[in-house]
Amino acid sequence: MLKYIPENVEKTLEFGCGYGFFSKLVKDTFNAECWAVEINDKAAQIASENLDKVIKGDANESLEKLPENYFDCVILNDVLGCIADPFYLLENIKEKLTSKGVVVASIPNVRHWRNLRALVWRGEWDYRELGILDSAHVRFYTYKSLIKMFQKLGYEIITMEGINPTRNKNFKVLNFLLWNKLWDAKYSQFACVIKPVGKQ
Repeated sequence: MLKYIPENVEKTLEFGCGYGFFSKLVKDTFNAECWAVEINDKAAQIASENLDKVIKGDANESLEKLPENYFDCVILNDVLGCIADPFYLLENIKEKLTSKGVVVASIPNVRHWRNLRALVWRGEWDYRELGILDSAHVRFYTYKSLIKMFQKLGYEIITMEGINPTRNKNFKVLNFLLWNKLWDAKYSQFACVIKPVGKQ
């Protein structure tokens, strides 16, 4: 996801930073001031050793502790699926962004080939410890639903592309036979760069 971070970034905010490894990479690469929000105590403590400021708490509940018009990049890597009300978060982080600010996010694709195969052929929808059906996920997205959500919330989509494609040969054959109707099922995630419309 590093390639989606703006080259001129100065101040970033990452929600759900875990141990802070990604924001530390951003900090070292761009010499940026990096903040983060993390709900897990141990992870927040470790992240705070490498980042400029870490707020321990729930994403939505931490918004009031963050300065307005301060960050030129908000990072949401695999976070929007774990939040019961992602709409509230996306709406309210707009005021935290500067006029040039963007949101960079990686979002699991529930229409991924493995999920489709398990659901359609096997009738399975089994949660796991990791992956698209991570047991912590409470929201699920497809390519089309992401576009609708961003547009409804007043965001301009700058970049939106699939990442981590499957190499499954059966998928390639099936997608070919279906005239590429399953093109989006190739990717396990979508990388998105969005910007609030009319942000001044």
